[in-house]
Amino acid sequence: MPMYHQNHPTARRVPHAWPPVSILAALLLFLITAMLSPTTVHAQRQSALRGTVLDAESGQAVPEAYLFLHPKDHPKAGVDQSVESDGGFLFSKLNPGPYVLSINCAGYKVQIMEIGIPDNDERDMIVYLQPRAYETAPVIVTGSHMHSRIESTNELSSVLNGRELDKELGLTLAATLKNETGIAMRAMGPAPARPVIRGLGGDRVVLSEDGSKTTDLSATSPDHAVTIEPFAVERIEVLRGPMVLTQSPTTLGGIVNVVRHEIPQDRHKNILGSLGVYGESANDGVLGSFYTEVPLDPVMLRAEVSGRSTGDMRTPEGRLKNSDAQSLDYSAGASHIDDWGFIGASLRDFSLDYGVPGGFVGAHPNGVDIELERRQLNARGMYLFDTPLLHDLTFHFARAYYRHKEYEAQGVIGSEFRIVNYSGDLRAIHHSIGAVTDGMFGIDFDYRDFTVGGFVFTMPSTSLNLAPYLFERLSFGDLSVEAAVRYTWNQITPQQEKPDARIGFIRQRTFDAVSLSATVLYQITNIVHFGANISRSNRMPTIEELFSEGPHLAAYSYEVGNPDLGLETGIGAELFLYHRWEHFSFNVNLFRNDLTSFIIPRNTGEINYATFLPVYATQGVAALLTGAELQAEWDATSVMRLDASFSYTHGEFKDTGDPLPQIPPLKGTVGMNLTLGTWRTGLEVVMAARQDRVDTFESPTAGYVTLNASVQNSFATGNQVHNLSFVLENMLNQPYRNHLSRVKAILPEAGINARVTYKLFFDL
Repeated sequence: MPMYHQNHPTARRVPHAWPPVSILAALLLFLITAMLSPTTVHAQRQSALRGTVLDAESGQAVPEAYLFLHPKDHPKAGVDQSVESDGGFLFSKLNPGPYVLSINCAGYKVQIMEIGIPDNDERDMIVYLQPRAYETAPVIVTGSHMHSRIESTNELSSVLNGRELDKELGLTLAATLKNETGIAMRAMGPAPARPVIRGLGGDRVVLSEDGSKTTDLSATSPDHAVTIEPFAVERIEVLRGPMVLTQSPTTLGGIVNVVRHEIPQDRHKNILGSLGVYGESANDGVLGSFYTEVPLDPVMLRAEVSGRSTGDMRTPEGRLKNSDAQSLDYSAGASHIDDWGFIGASLRDFSLDYGVPGGFVGAHPNGVDIELERRQLNARGMYLFDTPLLHDLTFHFARAYYRHKEYEAQGVIGSEFRIVNYSGDLRAIHHSIGAVTDGMFGIDFDYRDFTVGGFVFTMPSTSLNLAPYLFERLSFGDLSVEAAVRYTWNQITPQQEKPDARIGFIRQRTFDAVSLSATVLYQITNIVHFGANISRSNRMPTIEELFSEGPHLAAYSYEVGNPDLGLETGIGAELFLYHRWEHFSFNVNLFRNDLTSFIIPRNTGEINYATFLPVYATQGVAALLTGAELQAEWDATSVMRLDASFSYTHGEFKDTGDPLPQIPPLKGTVGMNLTLGTWRTGLEVVMAARQDRVDTFESPTAGYVTLNASVQNSFATGNQVHNLSFVLENMLNQPYRNHLSRVKAILPEAGINARVTYKLFFDL
């Protein structure tokens, strides 16, 4: 793409340092926020510690927890107790001073913390326990059912849940994850956004719900939205390394899995659930959400509904027209749970209407409107063997119907897509065998019937995918190993052969490949771990990459496929170091992905004059992506935590050394959090460098610095828990542009944005 002169919108200079006035204003606002954060004061009262123990993912009370409290310098002078049925506890008649509190509960990680007990006062607190996923049946199907040393060391950068999830919640899954280390956001307006991991996007990043792939077209084009509402999920996890091969042959990207337990798999006696509301000012957005689980022993029922409405996004330089969105998402599920396991089913319907902005080269002046819907029926079950060899057998089957319509300004349908998808997975988990501590083996399948209409000329086709896989964990003292292998067979069959097509010979294509991955972690000391990963990755070309031959109006491009494409293959290598002291931890990751055939659509510089759209041709090229990631956390005092993260990806064509397109710039965050009783306040600086390593016909993007602030509080009233979050994004109203946004040439990202999240968890 041509290099733009200095007065082009995407080349505007953005200051790389805060002006002195901005620094003082930010610090003053943060200090006022911190000082206004209330703590409960009880005059003329003996020192005491009162609190509630909650599950960090669900927000529900943990009634079985055991607590042990002792003075910091006198471990033998401690007292213990079990929490009440509502998760509450009270230690009374305490001497003031520093204490250590330990919390243990089956199925949860041990929590140890230092606490200061004030003189003649009562301290209130809420303790969040992280579930140990391998000990609970509900997570068996999510891909994180087993716990290992490697899993523990990756948890710092791979999981978003509890209050952190509430703080980061955004309009889309990608917006929620955009400030996580190594993750960027590809976008074509606020609604059609998708995560990018280490510069890799599309279907190299698998999106799944409860461990099952999501059916939509978000991987194929930047104007297609993800069909996942992030507000109601319990947990978002990013999986990399050998575990990826249990769902995908492409190891160089990763899996973003949302956990919501749509089919109940855990028995309880009470009616549980939550109510939630959300609002943000930059787009006048509002959301309401409700879910509940009702026990009818031995059957568990679950229902969920959420609706969202947003207007056009406001930026520091004006309103981004046609960027509104409205969605409705609801589901119902039921399962029979017994000592032998469970079996259940669910139905989910997700609908979304949204606008794709116009106004840039090749775009419609008034943009395009899109309507999509996904209806999915799931069946899932587990049978518990618990023999000396085999632990359990699980299965999953799904039928998904997806429809997608793109309307031009006159109301005419420009493009229409329909998918009917059948998928399933059969998986067995086994116990230890010699050096193998645990593992799994299974087979999955996927059948897709893809049809197009309107002014889209991609050949309707079907695809069939079969893939057996094996995943194992091994332990040799201080050395831990994870390894996996996956064989994939894929056949794509067009509705008819077309030897004389303009793009080449459209015909049936069959692919097969073996993907491998292994991670090794060595525990140098109790606080220092060093590891490495090496992977052989394969990716089958998609129907669109093979057979597209015409305009895609909402994407503002004329797409040319290549029916002769082969596999996308590559070798990935990674080194990582984890260092964890009691109050300070950091991890460093270095990676190198060498792809002999990297399949990408490239702007050819040509214009299709029948449609006046730029021509994008799909190519397989040799590419190299290298980069680094850094994360650090420091508990500077008992109430203050500092954290920082940085990520960088360098992408180039191997033959020429020229930059790959759509590579995110160097990006980092630095934050400070204060915890005062049940309140937590935070200040965060988000920084990105200028990205001028761009492909031909791609425009550079200026660097930027933005400032965010947050206030959160959690408190209990009876059997209810209330979580409240207030976040002020881009509080200095700084104009900045996302390099991976197709609309960056029109306007910058959102200006100052106030986000409020409230969730009420109930236990009846």
